[in-house]
Amino acid sequence: MTQVAKLALEDGTVYTGVAFGAIGEVDGEVCFNTSMTGYQEILTDPSYRGQIVTMTYPQIGNYGINSEDVESSKPHLAGFIVRENSRVASNFRSEGKLDDYLNQYGIVGLAGIDTRSLVRRIREKGAMRGVISSVDLDDNRLVEKARQSPGLVGRDLVQEVVADQSRSWNEPLSTWATLPGDTHTSSERRPRVVALDFGMKWNIPRHLHDIGFDVTIMPGTSTTAEQILAANPDGVFLSNGPGDPEPLNYAIDAIRGVIGQKPVFGICLGHQLLALACGAKTFKLKFGHRGANQPVLNVITGKVEITSQNHGFAVEEESLPSSLEITHRNLNDNTIAGLRHREHPAFSVQYHPEASAGPHDSRYLFGQFRELVDGVAVS
Repeated sequence: MTQVAKLALEDGTVYTGVAFGAIGEVDGEVCFNTSMTGYQEILTDPSYRGQIVTMTYPQIGNYGINSEDVESSKPHLAGFIVRENSRVASNFRSEGKLDDYLNQYGIVGLAGIDTRSLVRRIREKGAMRGVISSVDLDDNRLVEKARQSPGLVGRDLVQEVVADQSRSWNEPLSTWATLPGDTHTSSERRPRVVALDFGMKWNIPRHLHDIGFDVTIMPGTSTTAEQILAANPDGVFLSNGPGDPEPLNYAIDAIRGVIGQKPVFGICLGHQLLALACGAKTFKLKFGHRGANQPVLNVITGKVEITSQNHGFAVEEESLPSSLEITHRNLNDNTIAGLRHREHPAFSVQYHPEASAGPHDSRYLFGQFRELVDGVAVS
């Protein structure tokens, strides 16, 4: 028996569909992702904390769920919206259905609405606060609840997704994700990297491990520059994570203290935090970049990369200090997609070169980080 569920937006729009996953009510910022596959990686990406994610591809769940294709220990998003929740999970790796997976982790889902209409509204008006409910179906109450939702700006969502203990990482890339040349085969010592966790996807330390690093993950919420340097790493990695980067003063201070002391590589939120630590500013994008098909120009080489992205904030170009140089641009809107420091060994990108469910064009960046660390060690 199907159960009615609704999505209400802060602008007063209400969509009526059917519930799947957990029964309940959640609020968050409603955004969309254009990926055709990778819904399990999206569900378990901590960067989606506080968001209700709409998939633009019309049928989701058709290849099921498995225990390998996860980016963290559990789903982190607030809610999940699809046009059609596939009744059949057909794949030789499948271990279960999407509906059961969402229900297991208490994720409220909504299916059967016109996702094209919803995405067009978000593109025209910008990402909006919203509420999914399968327990309260009163339109007026739901719209008011959407308007009372706190949104993302000014919130520290990193504190909600990061473990408070440091740990070593020894898990390699899955055989399903490995490409020729991924694994570093040198017999030389393995450089040590401290990876600051702000909501890190697990495929990032897998790549760092396979390129030849010994990886220690430290909580980005509490680790200071002094503690990082006391660990005497050969390099420092800054991870992705959820929400607005500007409230994260503890992270900005820590990063500022290691720039010039150790080679630094940042991805997504780590890119924004590196820019903030150097004196730049960030701003909220109208509806963000979320998908596995975002074109990026490498302005150094002139090559175009197809990239996987998930962020709602970007670095403000007008605020860039002279110490930072733009290395990559998003070709959809010309926003900054990569930076490097002119004086110190530090660089970052506003996308995901580890893309476990996306293109592999940008994996070379992990090799560049290894070369940067090795070069500093030799000098």
